[in-house]
Amino acid sequence: MGVVDRIGACGERDLILVSGPSRSGKSRWAEHLLGHHPAVTYVATSDPRPEDPAWQERLRLHRQRRPEAWQLLECGPALAWGLASIASDRALLIDSLGGFVAWHLEQVEAQWQATVADLLTALQTRKQPVVLVIEETGWGLVPPTAIGGLFRDRLGALAQRLEGLASRSWLVVQGRAIDLHQVGQRVP
Repeated sequence: MGVVDRIGACGERDLILVSGPSRSGKSRWAEHLLGHHPAVTYVATSDPRPEDPAWQERLRLHRQRRPEAWQLLECGPALAWGLASIASDRALLIDSLGGFVAWHLEQVEAQWQATVADLLTALQTRKQPVVLVIEETGWGLVPPTAIGGLFRDRLGALAQRLEGLASRSWLVVQGRAIDLHQVGQRVP
């Protein structure tokens, strides 16, 4: 049975991570994974940045690629609340957790941990597949600012927590998707 057939099956509860660096094809792969699912809600987490023409072009391309039948929820920082507002019979594509982390960088560690706990609870109550796009950071330069380092650290730690719940994890690099559960070993 193919990946798309397995993910497209109604009633199957899955949490699938899709990670990789910028411009690797993560979003396209995530969309592909849910391409045959009958009911999908695309959950956008980023700041809409209306004054940024390059960002607006990226958003336009994402909208253009998505099937017309897919619903859209732009939840901003309220990801856990947004997930609770979506009917349980719908699969979810959350793009991306980097946007979610960025919204919460001002939180102190205890607040951040509570926000993460709320998200994990919301994800675990879903009855249909959830595909999460999450950026890989820290593959290159060390961030020169404290907030850049905090973003990298929080995103990396969140990715590892989610991997513990995931039924599948994909690494997308240079337009190629690698099934990490098939070829990788969990780090002790």
